[in-house]
Formats: sequence, structure tokens, C-alpha cells
Amino acid sequence: MAKKSIIARERKREKLVAQYAERRAALKAAGDYAALDLLPKNSSPVRLHHRCQITGRPKGYMRHFGICRVLFRDMALDGKIPGVKKASW
Repeated sequence: MAKKSIIARERKREKLVAQYAERRAALKAAGDYAALDLLPKNSSPVRLHHRCQITGRPKGYMRHFGICRVLFRDMALDGKIPGVKKASW
């Protein structure tokens, strides 16, 4: 499990991105890069990093499910993810 502070920092970035999204789009469309430079750096969507919704693990993230590969495997084997089953041939 990731540290709580790291998860909180990422959530804070998500809020900032949502808060400034409209303003950033307007400034980009106008080509006003000087004003864009004055906005907080964490309001840029590039600074976001995908993390597992449950554990906060940054690596092995599966976008379609929003969780890491470790949890995906455990949940799939327990039957907690509908439509997913272990392959065998």
C-alpha cells in the first residue's frame, strides 16, 4: 500500500486539474502562454499519475479497471470482477 501522503497529494492534484481545466483551455486557445505560466504547476493534467484506486500502487495500473495488476488478479480469482475468468487452454 502506498503512503497516505502520496495518495493525498495525487488527489489534491486531481482537484486542481479539474478546477483549472476550463481556464487552461481558454488560455491555450487564446495563445496566452504568459498567463498560462502563472497558473499552479499541479493544475496541469500532465502531472497526474495513474494509481490503483484501492491501494495507491503506481505501477502495473490497468486503465480499464482502475486497479493494479495484483488486485486485479486477486479480485478476478475471487469472482469479484464480472465477466473476467482465468484463461485455460
